[in-house]
Amino acid sequence: MTTTEERIEYAPEHTPRMQWAKHAPEVYKAMVRLDAAARQGLDPKLGELVKIRASQLNHCAFCLDMHTKDALAAGESVERIVQLSAWEESRHFYTEKEVAAIELTEAITVLTDGFVPDEVYERAAIHFDETELAQLIAAIAVINAWNRFAVTTRMVPGHYTPGQHR
Repeated sequence: MTTTEERIEYAPEHTPRMQWAKHAPEVYKAMVRLDAAARQGLDPKLGELVKIRASQLNHCAFCLDMHTKDALAAGESVERIVQLSAWEESRHFYTEKEVAAIELTEAITVLTDGFVPDEVYERAAIHFDETELAQLIAAIAVINAWNRFAVTTRMVPGHYTPGQHR
């Protein structure tokens, strides 16, 4: 048995296609303001769950890195973050309000499956007053926009520290 640590060789990082925020700074600043406005009145942990679930569906590694770290920093459990990708089989990890928000997130994020079903919207409306629901819809729309910027420009995950972009 040796006392030296074995070095693990990971795959190399990919290169981003562009630094879009640098080339479209006014759009970036507007997105930051929109993101802050969309978060108002939402429980921070719920907001992070929504952002994580949308980012999973959109295959956005950069946003997954960011929002799992922010969720952990906000006190979210590793177990609930891990189970989020299979939430339908692990509903018991979440409140009914959270399930309604996650379900609405999926319906809004995956519009190619059709319109947001009435029953999904109505379940969310049971748990959120109209102002909260409007904020939740805004937060879901905003994370989907961020995902599209990050995926398209191939932003590199792994370098974010919690709260870095607040």
